[in-house]
Amino acid sequence: MGLSDARRPEDPFARYLRVLSVAPRTPSLDALRELTAAHLTRVPFENISKLYYRRQEPPRRPPDLTRFLDGAEQHHFGGTCYANAFNLHQLLTHLGYDVALCGADMSAPDVHMVNVVRLDGRPYLVDVGYAAPFLAPLPLDLAQDQDIAWGRERYVLKPRDATGRSRLELRRDGVLHHAYEVNPSPRRIDEFADVIADSFSDRATFMHALLVARFWPTRSVTLRNLTLIEAEGTSYRLHQVPGLEYLPEVIAEHFLIPPHITREALDGVALTQQA
Repeated sequence: MGLSDARRPEDPFARYLRVLSVAPRTPSLDALRELTAAHLTRVPFENISKLYYRRQEPPRRPPDLTRFLDGAEQHHFGGTCYANAFNLHQLLTHLGYDVALCGADMSAPDVHMVNVVRLDGRPYLVDVGYAAPFLAPLPLDLAQDQDIAWGRERYVLKPRDATGRSRLELRRDGVLHHAYEVNPSPRRIDEFADVIADSFSDRATFMHALLVARFWPTRSVTLRNLTLIEAEGTSYRLHQVPGLEYLPEVIAEHFLIPPHITREALDGVALTQQA
């Protein structure tokens, strides 16, 4: 006889939707908007889990779906772009979306990861791994720039170039701070093995910087090393954390990650870079 319903393991995708507090729906733009917003509001961008898992066994892949969901439920983890984008890609595929896992170039090729979803013949960028307020899918077949103003930051998505690449720029206080270009060709997760392994190396930014971000429909809280930024609409407030020893409690207050997890993750880490 099989396991009783009470003992049968929960389907991982049903569990994922439960974590997001979203019911399964037929693929549509409205359903994709709901999924995207739910991911941004319930699964943070954070590299604490990256530092925490590095102490166990530096992987060449993002956390598998079980570990990803365990982290979300037990420790309020999310992840960086690889964990968030890849696991959302698996969910979207399971739900029947026409979705491509794509790399994006920053300082090096394919060091960022996004999803491109096609609905009714239109491509949409779904990026839940940029610590940015992309609460809805962003159309890529633009005729002109699309701007998103949030706190002290302005995100500008440019129309595709002649090769089909889309550029997204982050301007902070009016100055270009960061950008990436989406490579539109679908990729397999194994093709990111080297860049993911490199992201755990001693020279990687997220081994020497702290970035945690959580979004709601009209506000966000972001921690960059020792600076806490609370944004609402286009207004924001900056708060300086007095020292490293205060970080576990600050993170627990704003992001619910248990202090003992943060202490273990940050033990011996020098925050010498800015994410």
